Amino acid sequence: MLAKDSTLLREGLVRLLAEEGHEVLASVGDAGALLSEVAAHEPDLVVTDIRMPPAHKDEGLRAAVEIRSRWPGVGVLVLSQYVERAYAAQLLASNAERVGYLLKDRVAQVEEFLDSLERIHAGGAVFDPEVVRQLVIRSAHGDPLSRLTPRERTVLEALAQGHTNAAIAQKLHISLSAVEKNLNAVFDKLGLAHTTGYNRRILAVLRYLET
Repeated sequence: MLAKDSTLLREGLVRLLAEEGHEVLASVGDAGALLSEVAAHEPDLVVTDIRMPPAHKDEGLRAAVEIRSRWPGVGVLVLSQYVERAYAAQLLASNAERVGYLLKDRVAQVEEFLDSLERIHAGGAVFDPEVVRQLVIRSAHGDPLSRLTPRERTVLEALAQGHTNAAIAQKLHISLSAVEKNLNAVFDKLGLAHTTGYNRRILAVLRYLET
């Protein structure tokens, strides 16, 4: 399902997805209509803007958070014009699976956009590289990430984008064992010990977004 207030862009995405073999169950122009359609059909995946009518503030984001709460099996991809750190953290607050946050410019890169949809549908998380880059540009004063080496920080950045260990190894041109070694160092430096019931990868991404 698609939720975008721009009819032209919305219909363009509908056509693109249909041509790629996806079934678009509904395309709507506001968050209220999106929630109604999700309640009626429970799609595999929802793509929504953050800013929607009537106030054009955070209606789409609030709808996305509600969808993740009421229908946890529905994947959610949020599109934004700008990097809004609080929204990214809010999306990950309960679970870092089947969720994504992309800047709208990324939609213009068709293959990358379609790949993001497939990764979310498969249970992964996808965060725009620019979102991650801006989250990491900050003063090191009091920042727990300042204890990380440049390589550890790069590996954590790739993890926050939603990549698997194998994908990180390919992306950074390093071995799988090197990725695992760096991630274990990240977990240790962030104080994320092995604790039953908690996923250290999700906790590391949340810590990354918080700081």
